[in-house]
Amino acid sequence: MAEKKTIGIVGARGHTGAELIRLVARHPQLELAFVSSRELDGQRVHDHVVEYAGELRYENLAHEAVAEKRADAVVLALPNGKSDAIVAAIDAVNPDTILVDLSADHRFDDGWYYGLPELTRTRYAGQKRISNPGCYATAMQLAIAPLKDHLAAPPVCFGVSGYSGAGTTPSDKNDPEKLRDNLMPYALVDHVHEREVTRQLGLPVEFMPHVAPHFRGITMTVNLWLQQAMKRDEVIALYRKVYSQESLVRIVDEAPWVSAIAGKHHVEIGGFAVAPGGKRVVVVATIDNLLKGAATQAMQNLNLAFGFDEMAAIPRP
Repeated sequence: MAEKKTIGIVGARGHTGAELIRLVARHPQLELAFVSSRELDGQRVHDHVVEYAGELRYENLAHEAVAEKRADAVVLALPNGKSDAIVAAIDAVNPDTILVDLSADHRFDDGWYYGLPELTRTRYAGQKRISNPGCYATAMQLAIAPLKDHLAAPPVCFGVSGYSGAGTTPSDKNDPEKLRDNLMPYALVDHVHEREVTRQLGLPVEFMPHVAPHFRGITMTVNLWLQQAMKRDEVIALYRKVYSQESLVRIVDEAPWVSAIAGKHHVEIGGFAVAPGGKRVVVVATIDNLLKGAATQAMQNLNLAFGFDEMAAIPRP
């Protein structure tokens, strides 16, 4: 086997960082070089992520220290607005380092490859700077894309996420007590993922996010108005054709349940309700926000950048 590539993770304390460590531990061609976390500094990675068997410990690394590690790839699992300084530090030391940014900081930057492989794989041309799509945005785009050229009006998307999507910093949106028996709407217009999907699909999209009491998983219900009437079996056949070669997209007949997608690496798209007259279709997509919505997609992008099998380390559905 060829020499392993090294990977570092910055912001590894969060839920997504832990999922990415699990994937790296499964990968036959990747080796974890470092994990940077201020809160967990000095603690063994294995004590927090048991799937990782090595003796590596979390480190509280300054930006320059991350750059000096000279890992082949660095994944940034940081909050929005925190990446610029560390990107600049890595650029100054080793601009050939592959960077995968899980935040929204570079999703609107044409200098970065936008890595939603099922829709953008053909645009990848060896770029070293990769922006991981948002979790809601991944579900929306995969649910809309097959009918994009048939639409007569902006898609309307009603999203419900588990509270892990709000990260580990305490807030109302990840407080189980405040969410108990509740559904919390927020950012009902101009959400960053609404702008992201609008930019990527090249059409206006309307999005209303909510947080629910479950820990992980997103349900995305999308209302689509069509230019020409279609029958339900025609819609399903179109989705099956578009995603026929995609290992991480499963087309199902009934509307998928979010409880069934938790801990899974793929997206399920189903429901396919067609209103009388055939010009209104409602599609439901479910996705684990921490996996295909974040860590799994980052692994797809790393595999693509290194020239590995895109599904390396990712359990197939």
